[in-house]
Amino acid sequence: MTMYDRVSELTAIRDEIAKGVPEATAAQHAKGKLTARERIELLLDPGSFQEAQQLRRHRATGFGLEAKKPYTDGVITGWGTVEGRTVFVYAHDFRIFGGALGEAHATKIHKIMDMAIAAGAPLVSLNDGAGARIQEGVSALAGYGGIFLRNTKASGVIPQISVMLGPCAGGAAYSPALTDFVFMVRETSQMFITGPDVVKAVTGEEITQNGLGGADVHAETSGVCHFAYDDEETCLSEVRYLLSLLPSNNRETPPAVPPADAPGRRCPNLLDLVPVEGNRPYDMHQVVDEIVDDGEYLEVHERWARNIICVLARLDGQVVGIVANQPQVLAGVLDIEASEKAARFVQMCDAFNIPIVTLVDVPGFLPGVGQEHDGIIRHGAKLLYAYCNATVPRVSLVLRKAYGGAYIVMDSQSIGADLSLAWPANEIAVMGADGAANVVFRRQIAGSADPEATRAQLVKEYQAELMHPYYAAERGLVDDVIDPADTREVLIGALAMLRAKHAVLPARKHGNPPT
Repeated sequence: MTMYDRVSELTAIRDEIAKGVPEATAAQHAKGKLTARERIELLLDPGSFQEAQQLRRHRATGFGLEAKKPYTDGVITGWGTVEGRTVFVYAHDFRIFGGALGEAHATKIHKIMDMAIAAGAPLVSLNDGAGARIQEGVSALAGYGGIFLRNTKASGVIPQISVMLGPCAGGAAYSPALTDFVFMVRETSQMFITGPDVVKAVTGEEITQNGLGGADVHAETSGVCHFAYDDEETCLSEVRYLLSLLPSNNRETPPAVPPADAPGRRCPNLLDLVPVEGNRPYDMHQVVDEIVDDGEYLEVHERWARNIICVLARLDGQVVGIVANQPQVLAGVLDIEASEKAARFVQMCDAFNIPIVTLVDVPGFLPGVGQEHDGIIRHGAKLLYAYCNATVPRVSLVLRKAYGGAYIVMDSQSIGADLSLAWPANEIAVMGADGAANVVFRRQIAGSADPEATRAQLVKEYQAELMHPYYAAERGLVDDVIDPADTREVLIGALAMLRAKHAVLPARKHGNPPT
């Protein structure tokens, strides 16, 4: 046999692997799902994928496994490019063992994760697996442990993105939970620790797989999912868009693009979008639309904790993270879920050198027995800790009101914001004038012949004395009061000035943030 014969044999094997079993491919398509290789082709630049360990087979015996040893062992691993930048990927192949994880399968994933960390490049997992391969017992479980360990070591070092394209049950669900972003596809992807059958047996509750752990549940209720889409093609396209906004690793800055939107563009519409009266709602999305380049941004956790908005966008071609209260939902208050959502986003931005702009219009923390008993103190402190610990450039802008502890937590100057700005309608105070007057002047109001008139007069006096737009600026707690129409230009100038910022945290193994 010649070398030409050997090469022909290798080519035939590779063709067979790429083709797969036609019946299994048809079954996958019948479920409305793409194959693992089709998904990789959509994710990566055409022709860029380089597969690793394609010829790997398991070595397990028993329960009929020795008679079935397909190449790849049910997972495709390798690397390619997205918009010319290296990205590592692994994709469960549901056509082989239902994508279940065995020892060889796990070892392939471990290797590609190690390579991603060493190369300093993002890692994308395309998840469509039936969990641990039961026939391999504890070896399969140990494989998951190795994945979790690497997820943790890679955290804050390289971007990790989990794309849920099928079932993910039991311990397997913890790997996506450890990554930076989770994408899901409606109807075809589910995540849960215990499935509907177990839930029914233990609690008596009856529920479907999608009702328990579908994309909408995790996007709206649990907050596990950051992005949910109707089909795989759109989902993978958005993964590519997210990667274009992230650096390859924590030693780099996000990729900049030549801006088509003029940095000096004025935003006169902002004067009409935001009512001066603090109790009138408006949509903060419209403010973000006006400020960022071309009105284009990617919202993270769009449907969970909607009283706060977290987006990735560009200002003058440079990537920026924006955290903003949403007065249209719960008046923009901070509650447990909003605090957790914003804290994780701030931490992600800080880990990957993304400057943070905070748009503040917050009446305080949400009052209530439920919030207190569920730990609003502990959860609210997560956002406080995240901001205080962040060393990236930070600019805060008070649009209207900023009351009480929520003012401090929303990146005030006192917790380290590099630049604090405000619009002329800002009200920064311990609480609203009505509530403050009731506390400060309660005896005068109670003893007055006309309590309502007295109260109204004292509210005006309190506002004039302590809540006028320049009170905080006069005391140096706000660096400047700006014309709303100049917001975009001012933010771009501030971030350009801060681009070379270098801050060093105290030497420590790690902090102990509230959990």
